[in-house]
Amino acid sequence: MRRAADKIGALEEVRRRVEEARAAGRTVALANGCFDVLHVGHVRYLEGARREADVLVVGVNGDESVRRLKGQGRPVLPAPDRARLVAAVRAVDHVVVFEEDDVARLLLALRPDVHCKGTDYTPDTVPEREVVRSYGGRVAIVGDPKDHDTSVLLDRIRGGGQAR
Repeated sequence: MRRAADKIGALEEVRRRVEEARAAGRTVALANGCFDVLHVGHVRYLEGARREADVLVVGVNGDESVRRLKGQGRPVLPAPDRARLVAAVRAVDHVVVFEEDDVARLLLALRPDVHCKGTDYTPDTVPEREVVRSYGGRVAIVGDPKDHDTSVLLDRIRGGGQAR
C-alpha cells in the first residue's frame, strides 16, 4: 500500500499520473473540497467518488481559498496537513492542493471522466458543470446526505453545540 505522502503532488505531477492511468485504460474521477477537520461525511464522499472511476484524484483547497470560502478562523488545519489526511483515506489515489475558489483549472488540466460533488449539490447546481461538459466529462453526485458539517462539528468542539 502506498504511503499517504506519496499520493500528494503538484498539479503537473498529478497530471502525469493521470495520463499514465488513462494510457493504461483506467477511468479518472475528481473530487474536491476544503476537508478542514476530516469527518465521516468526507470519508463517505470520497468512497462514493472512488466508486465512479478506477482512479480518484482529490483537489484540496489551499489555505487562502478556505479563508475566502469559510471565513475568519478557517482553516483549522493548514493545507499540507489536510492534504495528508485526505491522502490517508484508502479510496484516494492522488491529492493536489489548489489555490482557486473553484476547481475549473484542475478540471481543464486533468480532464477527469467524472467530476464528483457531494449531496448538497444536484447535477444542475454544480458550479463547474459546464466546464466538465465542455470536454465530454460527466458530473456525479456522491456520498451520504449532508448530515455532517465541519462548521457544526467545530461549534460542538468549541462548546457551542450538542452531539447528534
